Amino acid sequence: MTTANVDTLVLGELKCWRITTARAELVIAQQGAQILRYRKTGEPALLWLSEQALFKQGKSVRGGVPVCWPWFSNLRRNPEAVQAMYNGEPAPAHGLVRGCDWQLLGIEEQGDTVRLEFDMPQAQGGLPDWPHSVELRLCIALGDSLHITLSNRNLGAQPVTLSQALHTYFAVSDVRQVQVQGVEGLDYIETLADWEQRTQQGALTFAGETDRIYLDPPPHLSIVDAQHKRRITLHTQGSHSAVIWNPWTERATELPDMANDAWQGMLCIETANAWHDVLTLAPGASHALSVRISSEPL
Repeated sequence: MTTANVDTLVLGELKCWRITTARAELVIAQQGAQILRYRKTGEPALLWLSEQALFKQGKSVRGGVPVCWPWFSNLRRNPEAVQAMYNGEPAPAHGLVRGCDWQLLGIEEQGDTVRLEFDMPQAQGGLPDWPHSVELRLCIALGDSLHITLSNRNLGAQPVTLSQALHTYFAVSDVRQVQVQGVEGLDYIETLADWEQRTQQGALTFAGETDRIYLDPPPHLSIVDAQHKRRITLHTQGSHSAVIWNPWTERATELPDMANDAWQGMLCIETANAWHDVLTLAPGASHALSVRISSEPL
């Protein structure tokens, strides 16, 4: 039986919770139900958080695990069915819930695991220019690994179509020295080359800006980081797409909440329903998107 310590703290303008156990530390902001920090005891952080992150109301924090919903990325790059759900202009990148306060439903210990559950009440008809009703919840389980589940249930009388992602920023020693395994042979969309579809040859390594949507990935992808002497593994469910992103040099200089050289220490692998992997939920239908993040020494 684990014993967890739960503290409240304020980072800038944001209320947060810090959960510590003998095995790990987790920090979560009420805004966006965004995980900001995950570190296993005695190890380097598993999640990356920008040293220049802005903790401001209404603005997603650069790092951790932002929740992208009810669309991922630029709405106009989504299928027409996702675009048709939204009546506003302009459409903010990555949806409508990253800058909203979520409701903490509870924190409980179950054996060696601490579980937190959040609800996004505004998704039930209160999001501006998105006139639909979906029960949207985020469950976070902290144990030997970190398990994140985003659950959707259509409460309305009409089908709802959406895209979504758990936009996870991983901490790495040097992105130029790591590789992503599990993508070998996969088709992907190269967004930096007019959204061409290509095929991955071998494991993925990094030598420039990267922004790719991998199609039908296996349920396990891993980051092999020789300098940190560890393998970070993502175990996913409910997803048929994975987005891999690093801004590299020029793009990083355009991001005000990120140091010019910070791209070296981060890599995003986003567990997603993106591109043509979108959800259409019939009335009463449910879907769960989840990722379990674990690490082991090399």
